[in-house]
Amino acid sequence: MSNRDGVGTAPGGRKRRPTRRPRPAPDGSSAPAPDPQGPGSPAGAQAPGSQPGALPQGRAAHAGAPSGAEPRGRTARGAKPSWRPSPGGSRAPRFAPLTPASVLGWTALSAIVPGAAHLRAGHRRTGLVLISVYAVLLLGALAYGLSVAGDLGNATIFVDPDTMLWVIILASVAGLAWFALMVTSYIVLRPHKLRKQGQILTGSLVGVLCVAVMSPFAVTAQYTVTARDAVKSIFGNPDDPDAPPRPTNPADPWNGKTRVNILLIGSDAAGNRIGVRTDSMNVASIDVKTGNTVLFSLPRNLQHVRFPPSSPLRKQFPNGYMAELPNGGLLNEVWQYANDHPDIMHGHNKGPRALMDAIGYTLNLDIDYYAMMSMFGFADLVDAIGGLRIRVERDIKWGGHYGTAGTIKAGYRKLSGEEALWYGRSRVDSDDFSRMSRQRCVIAAFAQQATPGVILARFNRIAGAAKRLAQTNIPEDLLQPLAGLAVKVKDAKITSLQFVPPEFYSGRPDWVKIRQATRKAITDSTRPARRPQAATARPSTGATGATGATGAPTATATRQPVAPTQTPTRNTDHAAAQSIDDICGI
Repeated sequence: MSNRDGVGTAPGGRKRRPTRRPRPAPDGSSAPAPDPQGPGSPAGAQAPGSQPGALPQGRAAHAGAPSGAEPRGRTARGAKPSWRPSPGGSRAPRFAPLTPASVLGWTALSAIVPGAAHLRAGHRRTGLVLISVYAVLLLGALAYGLSVAGDLGNATIFVDPDTMLWVIILASVAGLAWFALMVTSYIVLRPHKLRKQGQILTGSLVGVLCVAVMSPFAVTAQYTVTARDAVKSIFGNPDDPDAPPRPTNPADPWNGKTRVNILLIGSDAAGNRIGVRTDSMNVASIDVKTGNTVLFSLPRNLQHVRFPPSSPLRKQFPNGYMAELPNGGLLNEVWQYANDHPDIMHGHNKGPRALMDAIGYTLNLDIDYYAMMSMFGFADLVDAIGGLRIRVERDIKWGGHYGTAGTIKAGYRKLSGEEALWYGRSRVDSDDFSRMSRQRCVIAAFAQQATPGVILARFNRIAGAAKRLAQTNIPEDLLQPLAGLAVKVKDAKITSLQFVPPEFYSGRPDWVKIRQATRKAITDSTRPARRPQAATARPSTGATGATGATGAPTATATRQPVAPTQTPTRNTDHAAAQSIDDICGI
């Protein structure tokens, strides 16, 4: 037939296209024949040979695809798309598309639970590893925290300079690691798929988050650097050439001693004064096993103290320090005298050694270490901890010689550093002995209120004040044992004994009575705290030993007490060591 007869033409006079051979499917089977009517076929028309109700070509392709398969790329119109079955024959789970808020949320969650963002992004193995490592570290830190809460002694390791160095290194590494974790958590969430505004917003906020996450590690490292610097400055190079030897046995840092005696000195040195005057002198005698402590307060105007045979000043003053001067030879002058006479002391800066010898011989104790702080440095420390709350028994005028700066009213008061300093130093309408009583209350209040939490919160200021104004001969190697001992003292029984009138007369001291009171107070401090009065010292009347011209004891190798001399106090008078809490109302 010809085209005129309508053969080979489609309805409407159009030329009919020849039927194309179907393409082979990937599995080798033949694909369904294409629609012979083409895109111009009337709606609802069926191709020749097709079954009624059959789906069109495009739908048939989807209907015939295997379950769980995915199309591979785009296909031309009328062609069957290629399908790729997912592993296991099932469709993989899909999350909702990420928004800027969800990207920020998952990244922030990774700061608390490392690996959360990796799990969300489908990196299961990496996410599980990060979570596992974090859980182990968190449990270890929690266990150590509980051990410290149960016993603060476990935290004393951090006062060791070598441990501090490791803390600085680990804090720095941990800060960098957490920064890297935040960056990788953000990247795995594919923020590049967000719009431009979302990318800028999320990138900026994640940068702020990285800085915030690193801040705790930076603060830890900075605090530790400050502490280590202060420790090195105070304990690393003591000025005293007679520094005690370093401990050789870590298991017994006190070399077999049952008590440690530390001389605590408050110096009133200032820019308008020459030399060092030891205005406040207290000896803390501490039981190394229990922490029970006796605080002995010696008046600054204690006259004509004696020196042990080992001291070069014994030859210079055989009858007592400047005994030839009736109103001279005060205890607070010994330090500066030794520093001013290196020819007599056989060396420079022998003031600490001379004062330790004099006080130790007076109390019949071996003074192991000393620690001195300027009074004005103590005021800085009080300000650093936020002030001291003290019970003021009566109004105290302060400022200059006449108390023109102000008045500290009686009652429970919170004193600033300057007020606490003047509360302990003011002589207006008072005397040295009343001032000594106030000073020991200031020291006790500071020891009680300088809690670990307060020290941590104000650490930089405290370390700075101590670094500038403290001096000691305590070896650096003893810091950790000493910190452990301080933890015991904080919860132990503390008693105090002052050598002041009317029990003790500083103008012509009864050396035997002082020694007996010291021994009695120490003995009673080892007993269970059953009574507020810890001890009652009774001077003996028949002690053996020689006396000098003024009645002071002569030196012996065993430091035996000597016969008492005539003093304004009777031998039947009692000198009692009392509880600091009862005295100061703490």
